[in-house]
Amino acid sequence: MAETQPTPVSPAQRLLSLDFLRGLIMVLLALSSTGLYDYLYDHSEGEPVNVFCRQFVHHPWNGLRFWDLVQPAFMFMAGTAMAFSLNKQWSQGVSWTNSFKKILKRCCWLFFWGVLDYAVRPTGLSFELWDVLTQLSFTTMVAFLIFRWNTIAQIGVCIGLLLLTEVLYRFTHIPGFDQPFTDQHNFGNYMDMVLMHKINKGGWVAINCIPTAVHTIAGALAGKLLLSGRKDKIKMLLAWGLVCLVVGVALDWTGITPIIKRIATSSFTIASLGYCLWFLAVSYWWIDTLGHRKNLAFFTIVGMNSIFLYVFFEIVGARWFNGYISSISNGVLGWINIGDPLKFIFSCLCIFLPEWLLCYFLYRKKIFFKL
Repeated sequence: MAETQPTPVSPAQRLLSLDFLRGLIMVLLALSSTGLYDYLYDHSEGEPVNVFCRQFVHHPWNGLRFWDLVQPAFMFMAGTAMAFSLNKQWSQGVSWTNSFKKILKRCCWLFFWGVLDYAVRPTGLSFELWDVLTQLSFTTMVAFLIFRWNTIAQIGVCIGLLLLTEVLYRFTHIPGFDQPFTDQHNFGNYMDMVLMHKINKGGWVAINCIPTAVHTIAGALAGKLLLSGRKDKIKMLLAWGLVCLVVGVALDWTGITPIIKRIATSSFTIASLGYCLWFLAVSYWWIDTLGHRKNLAFFTIVGMNSIFLYVFFEIVGARWFNGYISSISNGVLGWINIGDPLKFIFSCLCIFLPEWLLCYFLYRKKIFFKL
């Protein structure tokens, strides 16, 4: 396959729109970890605002909501960031072998933290592969290994991964797991039984890493496009986004393959990729092209330590920090009769604020954790 030559860049070059998007994603995830969205959704039932709140919880099965796009965007941005990182390394003379060692180390750490996230349960230790970090460890390695292939070849790999997913779900015919798009009875559930001897009650499956590798590969391709000298970068991103969205929605509407986030069907993967391309195009146009760079620090500070924050609120926050801060805030607010809804919302904000301040402290000290 033809190899792409790195574009010379200065060591200090950063894509501010990428930092903003990663920061926005992590802020949304951090607020989700406090239980804010679930609370607002549950307690707004029957109210007009519930239509909006519904967009911040995953669709139960066949459908697509805003919150279903966060994880794809997370993996897509990881691919875009990898493109900039590799371009910088190779411009400075770093060999492919040394880059591979760095990526391999990163993927091992991602896998470790992803497993650790679910490892400690009240009933004991557990081995689970459903965390986004374990998925990302696989998709990052795949995207790196084909990074130097030409664009057509990489698109071919993406199509191959989606076709492989279709074949596995449709034609394996394993007794009890032979219903391709039925929760608890599909091939992904079977593989979870093989790998972990359990099935996720929410319908999530570990082999989502196969189709969602497309998100990271596409992110890397988008990153290379932004690094190129082309003047139609934004138009290209928007056009490819439209193509992906039309194809993904058409597969669902025609009944060929339903859009199901929980098992990352090919239609879901393609449709969500379309939105990811649009997110990047709009952000790049607004921030890096038009130069609207003011008032972004709230998000970019978080974006520069995104993986660290994710590990913090998933492990430390979920197991200790959230409950500790909630006890303090609820105790103080107990002196004031403001009602349970406001008390809960304030408690969530009290959990999020120290997490953001921690990222701000790391930013001021120029400490950036890179797995």
